[in-house]
Amino acid sequence: MDAMSNGAQAMLAAARQSGVTLCFANPGTTEMPLVQALDDAPGVRAVLGLFEGVCTGAADGYGRMLGRPALTLLHLGPGLANGIANLHNARRARSPVVNLIGQHTAEHLKLDTPLDSDITALAGTVSSWTRTVGSPEAMAADMREAISHAAQATGHIATLIVPVDHQSAAVAPPTDGAPPPAGATRARPSVAHEAVEGVAGLLRDGQPLVFLLGSDALSARGQQAAARIASTTRARFYGETFPARAERGGGLPDIDRLPYFPEPAIAALGQGSHVVLAGSAQPVSLFGYAGLPGTLSQPARTLTLSAPGFDSAAALEALAEAVGAGSDAPGVAPSLYPIDDAPLTPTWVGRIVSNLLPEDSI
Repeated sequence: MDAMSNGAQAMLAAARQSGVTLCFANPGTTEMPLVQALDDAPGVRAVLGLFEGVCTGAADGYGRMLGRPALTLLHLGPGLANGIANLHNARRARSPVVNLIGQHTAEHLKLDTPLDSDITALAGTVSSWTRTVGSPEAMAADMREAISHAAQATGHIATLIVPVDHQSAAVAPPTDGAPPPAGATRARPSVAHEAVEGVAGLLRDGQPLVFLLGSDALSARGQQAAARIASTTRARFYGETFPARAERGGGLPDIDRLPYFPEPAIAALGQGSHVVLAGSAQPVSLFGYAGLPGTLSQPARTLTLSAPGFDSAAALEALAEAVGAGSDAPGVAPSLYPIDDAPLTPTWVGRIVSNLLPEDSI
């Protein structure tokens, strides 16, 4: 990069130095300096989306699978509004996402232009951190702060509103050194020993506990540890009704999702003396139903092994060790299903597709 660059170039250089390498873009006039910088910036790849909801959905999926944020580049408030539905999904899934939203110059905003809107208010419905860049010199620092916020252990959505004149203004390039490894993921804090031992004590006493798994408790490690615990104790396991991400495939136990409707969900969670949350939030009904509680498990009998964002897989492994569970996870699905000359049914179609999927398919 030259001794001087513009604000857009400095912003993308800071993104690359923070380990962000991908931008899903549906830009317009107020983002043109950033578009030009994406052409010139080494290490940050732009992917054009023909609708803003495609960009935000792709950024959500990228963040869910890799645990590190992608950028979106959207055109003013209406462009952000077009992508909000999938940003809502990203917020609920705790996906790390950074939105870059172009804005008019301060002088042009005074004219109440047809595309002017309250971008901050729109962003606040889905973002936990929102800022309007106040000067060209702040572009790089604000980008680093947005990425740092998004990439916390419980992923967040950060939104930067970037006036077009700041994007094109001359600034010194950031000099923060080499970028972190591209494969770096969010670090998850460990669960306290006391939390593991408290649940282990109930299991050793023969209590029939019901576990609700979410977050990385639905990884391969978490599910295998859950199967080991189930084989040794009276524990039952359910996954969240709408998990952000769940690994499946041969070698993994078959863990049912918590039912959608409140009556069977309450019945499922009522099978135990306590409900134990492992990477899951308190389960609630999606809607209010007359005569039924909104909270699906009684708070007085709900325990937390690990909150979302913590290392739930390691907590379940520690719990398996604490209750003396064996090293093997029984009752797992086969790696390949035997296929014979049987009538073609939905079950057989599923087994054939399963056999043909390559490893680590998404």
